[in-house]
Amino acid sequence: MLYQRSSQLFAEAEKVIPGGVNSPVRAFKSVGGTPIFVKQAKGAYLYDEDGNRLIDYINSWGPMILGHAFEPVVQAVTERAKLGTSFGMPTELETQIAALAVSMVPNIDKIRFVNSGTEACMSAVRLARGFTKRDKIIKFAGCYHGHSDSFLIQAGSGAMTFGTPNSPGVTAGTAKDTLLAKYNDLENVRSLIEANPNEIAAIIVEPIAGNMGCVPPTKGFLEGLRQLCTENGILLIFDEVMTGFRLAKGGAQELLNINADIVCFGKVIGGGLPVGAFAARAEIMNYLAPLGPVYQAGTLSGNPLAMAAGLAMLESLNNDAAIFKRLEEKTAYLETGIHKVLQANNVVYTINRVGSMISVHFDASPVIDLQTAAKGDNDTFKKFFHGLVQEGIYIAPSAYETWFITDALSYEDLDFTINAIDKVSKTL
Repeated sequence: MLYQRSSQLFAEAEKVIPGGVNSPVRAFKSVGGTPIFVKQAKGAYLYDEDGNRLIDYINSWGPMILGHAFEPVVQAVTERAKLGTSFGMPTELETQIAALAVSMVPNIDKIRFVNSGTEACMSAVRLARGFTKRDKIIKFAGCYHGHSDSFLIQAGSGAMTFGTPNSPGVTAGTAKDTLLAKYNDLENVRSLIEANPNEIAAIIVEPIAGNMGCVPPTKGFLEGLRQLCTENGILLIFDEVMTGFRLAKGGAQELLNINADIVCFGKVIGGGLPVGAFAARAEIMNYLAPLGPVYQAGTLSGNPLAMAAGLAMLESLNNDAAIFKRLEEKTAYLETGIHKVLQANNVVYTINRVGSMISVHFDASPVIDLQTAAKGDNDTFKKFFHGLVQEGIYIAPSAYETWFITDALSYEDLDFTINAIDKVSKTL
């Protein structure tokens, strides 16, 4: 495939946009080469500026669960835009999508819409701190909750040390209130709680991690977090920006039968437009202004275009009883096919999958946390990524990202993908 137009566009972008991109992973730094510029997309396919067609396995990092340019969403946005794009005032749409979301997700009474997953997680932590009147939080290495200061923390020298900023611009004062734990290590979390008695407001976690590849929780891990939080007056925050409305109608809470205190949403809930949300039981949500003392606001929060897109998406999911079964079956079919061809070509690998999230790691060890995810052979991944692009398959340009499956994928698309992986794996 030729990428002359993409190369030209990237060179032009670098002159006026830092790094030529508006989100770092798009720059292909971890895989090398020039980013692919998309012209349009439909269903399971991307069409780039050079006229190439690619089967898409990132789907805008998750929200295109029913495919690109999904007609009910496009129609809803188009019709709504004719009536005005933003008012900074309440609309009926906000109540409609809020009521639908609350009806679909267990264990929430109220929801507030924001503009991104980052904003949702940032607001959830602020709400937890206000509700508990405590300052510290625990997050997990390898779990990404957006680029808010509190979350850009790297590990300290041991389990009892504070993390340190891993981005210039994040102050040491902010970092001291974020404790970093090891994903799937309950004893590590327990030690942090014991070392900081009555100081921790919340534990925030991706119930199924997606930012070190797809990494599911080990047996008893989330149940143990729930118990520790209950025993110590800590709020458990599920970051379901990826998993919400993707793995089940009610997200990971429903799938895993574990209740969080606050849940963050994004991706699917916006139908492809910039939307985030956070939700909880009324007792917690009523701490938000204007009812309570915790301030959170946004001019574009609940804007009518995003609400129209989100409502159309959630209605489509809610009215399709078989959608999550179909997604599970398609992703399982893909997993089985990948196993078969990688084994046949003697490639060292591990595959993780939960529902319609899946990732391939080029190491034989089980991937259960950031440390084990980092063992993967990145040179092999680079060859794998670029080999698939040449075959017309687009996966995330990073070894530390999950793939997202869309219902728009046909079994012919999946077979094409498996055959492409077979061809590429012979070169690894």
